[in-house]
Amino acid sequence: MNSDTLKTLFHPFEADVLPLPGEGTRALFLGALPGFRLPAGFRAALHLVQGFRPDFRHLAASAHMVAPEPEGEGYDLALVLAGRHRGLNEMRIAEAIERTVEGSWIVIAGGKEDGIASLRKRLGELVGIEGHLSKHHGQVFWFARRGSEAASRLRAANPSALVEGRYETAPGMFSFDRIDAGSRLLGGYLPADIKGHVADFCAGWGYLSVTLAERAGGLSGLDLYEADHASLQAAGRTLARLFPGLAARRFWHDLATEAVGERYDAIVMNPPFHQGRAAEPQLGATIIRAAAKALRPGGRLFMVANRQLPYEPVLATAFANHVELGCNDAFKVLLARR
Repeated sequence: MNSDTLKTLFHPFEADVLPLPGEGTRALFLGALPGFRLPAGFRAALHLVQGFRPDFRHLAASAHMVAPEPEGEGYDLALVLAGRHRGLNEMRIAEAIERTVEGSWIVIAGGKEDGIASLRKRLGELVGIEGHLSKHHGQVFWFARRGSEAASRLRAANPSALVEGRYETAPGMFSFDRIDAGSRLLGGYLPADIKGHVADFCAGWGYLSVTLAERAGGLSGLDLYEADHASLQAAGRTLARLFPGLAARRFWHDLATEAVGERYDAIVMNPPFHQGRAAEPQLGATIIRAAAKALRPGGRLFMVANRQLPYEPVLATAFANHVELGCNDAFKVLLARR
């Protein structure tokens, strides 16, 4: 997704196809991203929703209200910025329907490469699409809220899941329908002698945290760091259900830009190396350096990475020593000591 999609979303208002919301109205913006520009005369109080920490922080620096999850109801307008995840798009539209007043416009936009045409077709089976436009390499369409039946059907089609009957997930989370192969490989190499104050960096919905809690009997505390708010909350709920006596804390945190205030005896992580569709290996390197700073002297980092990613020079610079514990055709497991 790029800034053009934001322009597409507001195009019906700029083209005088949809009426500009006036003073005293409230608009809910689901999936909001930094860089949008409101059309002249757009007077609604805008309530932004963005659960990805880096984008949330950029939006929070603006003059608008922003929250990681939808709050409140009775909105007069809803804007939905669609992305690549079909299930997440549909759940956002369900939220938009449920939180707006009857007759409100619900406006949805996305890039052509993100499947916006198929989303429009899918919604057309549930509601009366009242208009659409193509602009800025994307498409925008809209409908008026007429009851909440469509929201119920969208939710029924995208239920929360328990992966392998244990791990709570939902559409839009990384690897929401199965355990990521890299994380599973790393989990098999985590030793039982991990103890003390431990952290799971880039915790996702909690597979590695659960593996640690099961395998390491000497944990005095387990901290989860994750940039996606929904994934972090799901991981916390899974741990609380499976290990009610474990002292586990959640940190909604951007490890690439926000310093870690705690110090740990061990860290496990499966760091991301993509931002959107673009490969950004430097992102993983930045998180490796953050892990080195967050470890106590002698502390250990256990991590997994795609085999082709050149993280060894970063480990050599940031740690006293490192070694490859194992690999397969796709991934390698690395151990580094502070």
